[in-house]
Amino acid sequence: MTVSDPIADMLIRIKNALALRREEVIVPSSRVKVALARLLEEAGYISGYEVTSDRPQPMIRLRLKYTEAGEPVLTDLERVSKPGQRVYVGKDELPWVLGGLGIAIVSTPRGVMTAREARRLGVGGEVLCHIW
Repeated sequence: MTVSDPIADMLIRIKNALALRREEVIVPSSRVKVALARLLEEAGYISGYEVTSDRPQPMIRLRLKYTEAGEPVLTDLERVSKPGQRVYVGKDELPWVLGGLGIAIVSTPRGVMTAREARRLGVGGEVLCHIW
């Protein structure tokens, strides 16, 4: 099945797995999705990920993280830039998510990174999603 927006598909799969309190979720792999999983792990929203070598399509297995009370650490994920309406920002317009409590993921000429890191490096780019 072809998907017109693979990043939105990944975010929706994560949201659905969190709603069902799943331990892990599996999504088809791509370089951008692996970078997104790496950033989610660095920010502490997931407990880890691994890329499988399945054929014909490698997959990413994300291990979801929950609090001691059983609530998901991830509250929400929101796709910002879409195939029909791309959202680009300059280095001075990088977004803050919930006053710095969440993260914005940005695709820059230097790679996929958080808006905080892009601000530090002085680069802008396409805002992929907001996560909190």
